[in-house]
Amino acid sequence: MAGAGGVVGAGRFVGPLAGGPLAGEALPGSAPRTRPWPAESAPPAIAPPPPAPLQLLPSPGLFPPQGPWSQAQRLWWLLWCGCPGIGWQRLARLQAAFGALDQAWQASDDALAQRAGFRGRLLEQVGAYRQRWGADPLSQAAIADRLAARGPHRRLLPGDPAWPGALTRLARPPLQLHWQGQGQLWAPLRQRRAVAVVGTRRPSRHGIAIARALGVALAEAGWPVVSGLAEGIDGAVHQGCLAAGGMPVAVLGTPLERVYPRHHHSLQAQVAEAGLLTSEHSPGTPVHPGHFASRNRLQVALAQAVVVVECPEQSGALHSASLAWDQGLPLWAVPADAGKLSAAGSNRLLACGASVLLDPEDWVRQLGPGPLLGRPGLSNPALAARSQPPGAELGPGGQVASTPGLGAPALAGAQRALLAAVGAGASLEQVCERLDLAAAPASRALLELELTGRLRAEPGLWWSPC
Repeated sequence: MAGAGGVVGAGRFVGPLAGGPLAGEALPGSAPRTRPWPAESAPPAIAPPPPAPLQLLPSPGLFPPQGPWSQAQRLWWLLWCGCPGIGWQRLARLQAAFGALDQAWQASDDALAQRAGFRGRLLEQVGAYRQRWGADPLSQAAIADRLAARGPHRRLLPGDPAWPGALTRLARPPLQLHWQGQGQLWAPLRQRRAVAVVGTRRPSRHGIAIARALGVALAEAGWPVVSGLAEGIDGAVHQGCLAAGGMPVAVLGTPLERVYPRHHHSLQAQVAEAGLLTSEHSPGTPVHPGHFASRNRLQVALAQAVVVVECPEQSGALHSASLAWDQGLPLWAVPADAGKLSAAGSNRLLACGASVLLDPEDWVRQLGPGPLLGRPGLSNPALAARSQPPGAELGPGGQVASTPGLGAPALAGAQRALLAAVGAGASLEQVCERLDLAAAPASRALLELELTGRLRAEPGLWWSPC
C-alpha cells in the first residue's frame, strides 16, 4: 500500500497522485503504460477511435502568449474567439503572422490571405465580423464592457494564472472556459489534483450504489470529484459528493444556462453552489450531440486519475478511458457480472489492463488525503465516525453515541439497527429518517452491508435484504 504520495491498484503501485505524470512518461514503480491495443485502432469490442486526435501535444511556439495577460489581451482574445470560423489553430496562425491579435485585427484582407492563409468563405466571415465591431472596438467602453461582462458566469482564458496547463497541451484545447461556483477549486484543478469518475447513463442498481459511495468516500478524503452531470453514474457520484459535504466539479456538454437532463435542475444548482460548473460553450450555443463526447477530454485533463464505474461496449466513458491511457494516467474500473451488458465495456477494460476497484472506501484510503482536506468549512460528518475506536456506535447525525464493551463485534449494534431500518426495502432517505443519520455515514454503512452480502442495492438509491 502506498501513502499519500502514490496510488495502489490491483496490488501494485501504478502512479503518483502528487504531481501527475505527463504524456509519455512511465509511471514510477511500473513498466511504461501503453494501450493494450495498437494506437491507430481501438479494439472493436471497446469503442471506435475518436474522430480526431486528442492526445496531449506541446503548444506551438509561444502560442498562446505567456501569461498573465493584461485586460487588453484578454479582450482581444475574446473578440477573436467570437468570430465565425476562428478556432485555436487559426488564432495561432494570426499570432504567428502578425505578432499579436490586435495587429491582426488591423490587417487588410490581402494581408490575412497572404500571411495567415485566410481565403474564400473564411475571409468573408472575418471581414463581416470586423466590420460589425469596428476598426477600434476596445476604444468603445460599451463594447469593452460587453466583452468583459461577468454576471453569474465567469470566464477563464489561457493567459489567466488559474488556467490548467494540461488543457493547453490538448490537441484541441478549449478557447475559454465559462464557469460558475467556487473559484478556489481552480487551484487544485490547475495541478490536476482531482479524480474523474465516469460511466454509463443507464447503470445497474449496483453501479449507482458504487458511484454514490465513491462520491462520498472521495469527498470525505478531500478530493474534488470531476464528472459530467449526465444521467446515471455522473449524477450519482455528484450526489454522493454533495451528501458528504464535498466539492464536485461538473464539466458540461452544454452552455452553463442549459440543464441536461432537465430533471437535474436541482442537482446542477447544488453543484454550482457547493462546487464548480464549467463549460467551453458560450451562452446561447446550440446543443450538439458531439459536445457531450468532446467534453470527455476536459474531464480527463483536469484529473490525475480516472475511474470507470460501469459502461457498455459503446460508451463515451470508454473514450475517457482511452484518453487516460494515452496520457499515462492511472485507470481503474469496477468489475461486474460477465453477462451484464451495461458493464461489458468496463469489464473489457479490466481485461486490457485497468486496475480493479472493489471497495470505494478502501481504495480512497490508498489514494491518501486530497487537496481539500482540512479546508475551512469542508463538512465531512463521516470522518469523525471513521476516526473513532473500533466498535463505536453511530448516534444521531452520525456522531459517536457509545462504545460497546471490550470484545464486542465492531459496529454490530449499528449494523443490526441499519438492517432493521431497511426492513423489506427502503430508500437512503427513509433510512436516514428512521435512524436520524446524515446521508454520508448512512451511505457508507449501507455499502459495507452490501459488500458483505447482507443488502442488495437497487436503482433509485434503494436497498433491500438479500
